[in-house]
Amino acid sequence: MTTDTTDWLGLKGARVLVIGAGGIGLECIRGYVDAGAQVLVVDRDHAALDHLDGGAGLAAPVRTLQADLLEPGAGRRVVDHAVAQLGGLDVTLHCIGINDRRPIVDFTEDEWQRVIDINLTTAFKVAQAAGRHMTAAGYGRVVMLSSVSGLLAHKLHAPYAASKGGINQMARVMAAEWAQSGVTVNTIAPGYIETGLTSAYLEKPGVRANLESLVPAGRLGVPGDIVGPALFLSSQQSSFVTGHVLYVDGGRTLV
Repeated sequence: MTTDTTDWLGLKGARVLVIGAGGIGLECIRGYVDAGAQVLVVDRDHAALDHLDGGAGLAAPVRTLQADLLEPGAGRRVVDHAVAQLGGLDVTLHCIGINDRRPIVDFTEDEWQRVIDINLTTAFKVAQAAGRHMTAAGYGRVVMLSSVSGLLAHKLHAPYAASKGGINQMARVMAAEWAQSGVTVNTIAPGYIETGLTSAYLEKPGVRANLESLVPAGRLGVPGDIVGPALFLSSQQSSFVTGHVLYVDGGRTLV
């Protein structure tokens, strides 16, 4: 990594693996590229990766890899590929997830498991594999996207809330185990962010106004609101921050 004192974040030349090519992921990719990092992006959506391969308005090209992290061994394979392509791995950002808003009693076991697998188990696979490499190298930053739902008991969010609470606690345990190896592990917990994951829900009558009324800042978030926190937790400046859940929610968790 760079020793250039004008690079305050220390991300110039950093080797970054981003899981998730759309929404928040895309804006964070843009932030890493603008900071001078080398970036490999993984997604199972060919269209999202094609958009990146086409430039996506980025200041510099990124590498891409299509992979389904639900497959056995996929986390290790993706991290091994990133290390080979980038010459090492300094930062991993996991920012994929789904929600399914229904009462708890309406879920089948398979429907419950699908949310847990996509949101939590893929994060475990990637973070575990990244942690093995980073602890051996003596440096690393692991950042995972959580949610205010990991703290607040939102109705109709049972598997989503469970997965995000699980990410928070998993990250804390990883942070405790890897701290002496120079590896930090943190989560970012956004409030409602206007992405493809939330768009249909926000279009329902009264939903947007109700949610905005719960946010002291008076608005919902946008993907760009997550970039600064993600870059900080990925940077050399966050070396003494680990096991932290950073709420980026306009004050939602205050009320």
